[in-house]
Amino acid sequence: MTNAIPIHKTTEATFDVYNPFNGEVIDKVTETDPTELLPVIKKAKCAAESFRFSMPYERRALLNKLADVISENATVLAKTVCKEVGKTIAEATNEIRRAQNTLRLSGDAATFLEGEVLHCGIVSGGVNRQAVITHVPVGVVAAITPFNYPVNLLCHKLGPALAAGNAIIIKPSPKAPLAAQILVDLCKQAGFPDNLVQMVHGGAKTAQALACSPIDLLSFTGGPEAGLALKQASGLVRCLMELGGNDPLIVLPDANLEDAAQTAINQRFEIAGQSCAAVKKLYLHNAIKKDFIDILLSKASEITTGDPEDNSTKMGPVIDELAAVEVKKRLDEAVSLGGEILMGGNHKGTMIEPTIIHKVEINSSLFQNETFGPIISIREFSDIKQLITEVNSSDYGLQAGIYSNNHEQIKSISKSIQVGGVMINEGPDFRAEHVPFGGIKKSGLGREGVRIALKEMSETKVIID
Repeated sequence: MTNAIPIHKTTEATFDVYNPFNGEVIDKVTETDPTELLPVIKKAKCAAESFRFSMPYERRALLNKLADVISENATVLAKTVCKEVGKTIAEATNEIRRAQNTLRLSGDAATFLEGEVLHCGIVSGGVNRQAVITHVPVGVVAAITPFNYPVNLLCHKLGPALAAGNAIIIKPSPKAPLAAQILVDLCKQAGFPDNLVQMVHGGAKTAQALACSPIDLLSFTGGPEAGLALKQASGLVRCLMELGGNDPLIVLPDANLEDAAQTAINQRFEIAGQSCAAVKKLYLHNAIKKDFIDILLSKASEITTGDPEDNSTKMGPVIDELAAVEVKKRLDEAVSLGGEILMGGNHKGTMIEPTIIHKVEINSSLFQNETFGPIISIREFSDIKQLITEVNSSDYGLQAGIYSNNHEQIKSISKSIQVGGVMINEGPDFRAEHVPFGGIKKSGLGREGVRIALKEMSETKVIID
């Protein structure tokens, strides 16, 4: 049984961190006063000035050592993520594994931050001159991370920032700051230079103050409203922002229905549907809709919910009760507009049943907005052009998945839909740590993925001789 959990209870100098499943206070964290940020940034700038002259092999060695230290502390980190986020222990363990991979790939990428040489003889005054183009560190990176992947998404900022030669200041979500703090503490154990990696704590007020401070780059993962506020606060500072998605999975008549259904289940009910690229909208061709739904319901019925620390649990809670109430509100509205719940639909505290609803009205909040909860919303289609028009009408454009073996249709849809990434015979939540990841429209600015993020966190420098 779960209890009502406030999002964030603040005292004068601390805030409580809750277990989303049972409402227990796990720990108290000291909030960083905005007036304390300048000394932190000054320390980071001093560390960055020294670290910018480090060699790529040195940066790779540091990141590999941190990955080793995380491996040694993987159980503690996974249990902490399980408690503060509500992920199942299997999901939390997988996140810690991916975080190590992210750091190792970042270290590898540091050795391939290539530049180029251009001959200047293309203009008359440039005879016998050449331009050497390199990438140099920006300086101090401020990283603001969300609750849903508190370790791996932190590493997606920390790894490239350090691989590029920068210092980094991290502000984790106040809903899940504990595993992030452990990771930062492990940096010291891994032999990182003093003040190269620092952490501050707090909510929106701290985030705004950090964005306004004399940093050199802001990397933020969160919602579009918060992202816009931080971008406006940061002025001319370069911003990298991953702002979520409302991601479709499209299933065509020739698809492998078993595989597509399993993907929809895996990528929507993982961490109770709280992933930015999760399957939020399921588009089924009307020729296979009935058969597909039968398979989907059968597979979804096998999902066990409950205590995320229990190894038999397949899906845990959402992050807090306010989040659960918002999800239920959107579901109720969709039903009032004609949607039919095929499975689930109830919630108690922070636990929401795995839910499948079809005949969802396109203008419903459930369908129009990114919904962080375990609900699969189904619409059917027959005309590909109308499908593309509907998908492209979304304010978001993160990723999409297509299940089909028809090469021509795959190619046509992939070129036409307006998203940052298209996954073929895979769901939109698929991600490889070294591949560019990000979206268009309200889904964000710039790209993550360690290779491209390395350049995003660098300045281009030209020397003509």
